[in-house]
Parts: sequence; structure tokens; C-alpha cells
Amino acid sequence: MKKKVHVVGAVIENEQGEYLCALRSPTMSLPNYWEFPGGKIEKGETKEEALIREIQEELGCTIEVYEQVEDTTYEYEQVIVRLETFKSRIISGNIHKTEHAEIRWVAPEQLNTLRWAPADIPAIECLMK
Repeated sequence: MKKKVHVVGAVIENEQGEYLCALRSPTMSLPNYWEFPGGKIEKGETKEEALIREIQEELGCTIEVYEQVEDTTYEYEQVIVRLETFKSRIISGNIHKTEHAEIRWVAPEQLNTLRWAPADIPAIECLMK
């Protein structure tokens, strides 16, 4: 039986209406795919708390979490991932990439030009409407 993983992703928007996109590094699972930054929900955490903690760890900044964008379950070769994405914005700190190969602000109409991790695609389609 495949392992199930519940993760959250931050759809971080800036003042220009662009979204923060993160390129998975060659050492990560699903290397060289773009994703919304985030990670696993720890025991006892709410989705929002998990997202705030993950962004603090991965990008070194503090976010505020708003409404949900998408809730997707995707079956990869090794694992089944449930990804819940939430709109958010940075309220303090500057972005420092610690895990990702690249961080890029992308306009909504350009989102489909990147090679996204399959679980992130429904959120992209939602944002491009």
C-alpha cells in the first residue's frame, strides 16, 4: 500500500498580483518541478500553522494565510499526496531560499509556462481562471 502524505502549499501573492513559485532542487523528490512552497502538516498543527512554520523554515519569512485555493489528491509512483493550497502574503522578513533551486515571482497568465509538479496543477488552473 502506498504511503499517504497530507501537505499544504502557500500561494503567496505580491502587490503586483504575481505568485511566488519555487523550483524543486535536484536533491529533492520530484526534482526540477515547480511548486508552491510548503510542506507536511505535523501532528497537532492546523493547516495554517503548518504553512506558516514551513514558509518560515523554507523561505525565512512570515506569512499570513487566507482562503483556500484548491484541495487536490494526486497519486505519484511512490506516494499519494493530498495538497491543500492557500492564498497568503508575506507580512515580515525577506525571502531566502534554503531548499529550492530557484524562487521566482510569476504573473498569473504566465503560470502555465512552468513545469509544475502534478499535484500543483489544479491550483494553477484555478488561479488562471
